[in-house]
Formats: sequence, structure tokens, C-alpha cells
Amino acid sequence: MSSDKKAAAGGRGARAAGPAREARGSAVGRAASSTSRPDVPALPELRPGQSVELLKELHILTREGKLNQDSRRKLKQVYHLYQFIEKLLEEVPPAEGHPTVVDHGAGKSYLGFILYDLFLQPRGMGQVFGVETRPELVQRSEELAARLGFAGMHFLHLSAAQAVDSPALPQRIDMVTALHACDTATDDAIDFGLARQAKFMVLVPCCQAELASRLRENKALSLARTPLAELWRHPLHTREMGSQLTNVLRCLYLEACGYQVTVTELVGWEHSMKNELILARHTGQPKRSAAERLRALLAQFGVEALEAQRYARLPVPAG
Repeated sequence: MSSDKKAAAGGRGARAAGPAREARGSAVGRAASSTSRPDVPALPELRPGQSVELLKELHILTREGKLNQDSRRKLKQVYHLYQFIEKLLEEVPPAEGHPTVVDHGAGKSYLGFILYDLFLQPRGMGQVFGVETRPELVQRSEELAARLGFAGMHFLHLSAAQAVDSPALPQRIDMVTALHACDTATDDAIDFGLARQAKFMVLVPCCQAELASRLRENKALSLARTPLAELWRHPLHTREMGSQLTNVLRCLYLEACGYQVTVTELVGWEHSMKNELILARHTGQPKRSAAERLRALLAQFGVEALEAQRYARLPVPAG
């Protein structure tokens, strides 16, 4: 081939390769910007304006900015819960330091961080308090909030029960959350919300074992000779029955204490079996009938002793 033809071919190759290189460079630039800029989602699953660096720190995203199957499931749960929370927080009147959110059993504070990142920080208002019993998780969350400049986030090494009387938390709370707070920790979170007159409570109960153990001990003598005794004859059924009854009692308790209650599904069962979402809105109108039914259920199942332990704020019976 002549030198002229080679030059022409080279020119055509260069022209053809030029756009390809440019396209590749542009794609690389977009990918790089999506993982380095906090305001551009790296993946379609992420929300506009969400901090990619936060999700990496929470190990929801890998260092390369990718999602694995487990983190995608976890992110879907948190986003779905956030949709409910966002609507409720929008109802809180503007005020200095508000809205205030106390997250019980915070763990690594996935919910608190994402709530702060998506809702509170963009509005320049509000505070999130993470309550957690494991000191290493509290320290880790404090360090992460400091690195990200999340000044409105606070973390306390307390149990939900200890938090009820803690002076480190505001006297009036706008929202209490408890995402998979195990067994009676959900009851302690409810007690905290009642004590601090929370406007809203958002609860996803987990591992309700206490009532099941009481059912096994007491055998609900008033029902022992009826077909209903079959509901807890087998250990697995006892556990499931105890879990169901626990959440029914919690809902009645909230209604008896002046809350409107909605029970729904958090996400599809394929994502989590711990899936019941209880939403409570304070109305200031206690329902006497709810208190009566709660006490009747406790008596029917032979667990009246739980009233003083778990439902101590029930209104005093009339008459």
C-alpha cells in the first residue's frame, strides 16, 4: 500500500476511533461523576440528591458504587419505610430544632442516616437521635455523622427503656421509629413515645417471643377445653400465635392511649418475613373500647400480669 493510501486509511481509522474514544471517555466521566458527586445517583435504584458516599459508608454500596442482592433488598425496605415517614414528617409544623425523630434499636442507623440525608438536611432543619445498646455501633455512627457533616444527628448508648427518662432526649418528640427492634424493645419504644407525647410512631416489630412463652406457661386455662387451644398446641403455632397477639395488643394499647392506628405491609414477603408495619398518629382521643378489649384479651389468654408490665399507661377503667 502506498504511503498516501496508508495515511488516508489511518485518517479514516483515527476519525472512526475518535468518536468511540470520546464516547468511552464520556461514559467513564459520567460513571466517575456519579460516584464522586453526592447529588448524582450512581444507580437507578438511588434517589436524586442522595449521598453516594453515605451509602458506601453504610456498606449498602460497594466501593465501586454497586449494589449486591442483599444490599438491594435492604435499600428497598428502607426506601419503602421512608415513603411512609416522609408524608408524616411533612405534617410537622416548622419550628426550630424540629422535626425530632428518635430511632430505637438503631443498629448501624441505616434508617436515621437515610432519613437525615433525604429529608432533613435538604430542608436545613430537624434532628435525628439514634438509640442503641451496642457502644461500638454508637461510636461508629458518631464518627460517620461527623465525617459527613450531619450536625443534626445524635447517638446515645441507651436501651429504649432507659431512654424514657433520659435528659439527653427532648421532652417532646415528633416521631418515634423502631425498625426490627427485637421482642420487648418495640414495647419499650412505644412506652417512650407515650411518655414523650410523640406525634407519630412508626414500628416494624421483630421476634415477639415474650407472649409466646407466657402462653406456653399458662396454657390459657379458660380456653384449654375449647377448640381454640389448638392454636398453640404445636411450638411453631405458639410462636406465631404469640407474635400475632402481641401486635394486636400493641395496636389496642396505642388506640387506648389516643392514637389512630394503621397496620400494613412493609415490603413483599419475598424480601422479609418481619414485615408488619404499624403506623400510629396521635389524636388525643383515647378509645375506651380499645382499653376494654385489650384487658379482655389479656384475661382470655391468661396473661393479665402483662398489663402492669407492658401496658402500664392504659387509662384507668371507668367506674
